[in-house]
Amino acid sequence: MEGTTTVVVFDFDHTMIEDNRDTWVVEQMGLTPLFDQLRRTLPWTTLMASILLLFPIFSVDRMMEELHSRGKTIEEITECLRRVPMNPRVISAIRKAHSLPWCELRIISDANQFFIETILKQFGLFDCFTEIVRNPSIIEGGRLRIFPYNSSPHGCSLCPPNLCKGLVIEQIQASISEKGKVRMIYLGDGRGDFCPSLKLGEGDHVMPRKDFPLWKRICDNCTIIKAKVYEWGNGEELERILSQLVDTGTI
Repeated sequence: MEGTTTVVVFDFDHTMIEDNRDTWVVEQMGLTPLFDQLRRTLPWTTLMASILLLFPIFSVDRMMEELHSRGKTIEEITECLRRVPMNPRVISAIRKAHSLPWCELRIISDANQFFIETILKQFGLFDCFTEIVRNPSIIEGGRLRIFPYNSSPHGCSLCPPNLCKGLVIEQIQASISEKGKVRMIYLGDGRGDFCPSLKLGEGDHVMPRKDFPLWKRICDNCTIIKAKVYEWGNGEELERILSQLVDTGTI
């Protein structure tokens, strides 16, 4: 839309890709029994319930340690990630939005850097995004290490300890306010996507995936959502709604 900057923000799992990238690697590389055992042996206290919300940080970092101990290489993990499914209509929607001069695309995800970048490069989408907020990762001694995005408490009771997406949305809003008129479109599915949805204002749009946790929370709390809500259930619906929104601002 001429004269307006449109910032499209994507979640990753079950929004951009048709799976959870962490469970995909665990299952595809034969670690499901070990992961189930790890979950059973953790004491179920309030503290541990919070820690399990950090699944990409603690559980998957532990899984990466196990893969390394079994002789699995970074190349094998990469090949596994390259098989993660992504709907062609989602790919098309991302490319169309990226092609519009008034659009910029970002990702805010609880996934880790290595997983996201590997998958995006596989589908030729990495260069479509101006910013990817995610948990950092490094390759150390042939092993993938995963760390939390936030190393200190962020104070948000709606979000897991490692990442408050709402805080990131506020930072984006502050950084782009100098561009003049700006509107945001947020696409997500999970519980962690509710907080950033609350940060959107009138003129913004939120696209929750139907029958997923974000959609259910918005349905239960619709009076406190200021952005206009457009639900979607599959890649075709996502493409249709997002394409119309970035073109005209309405559908």
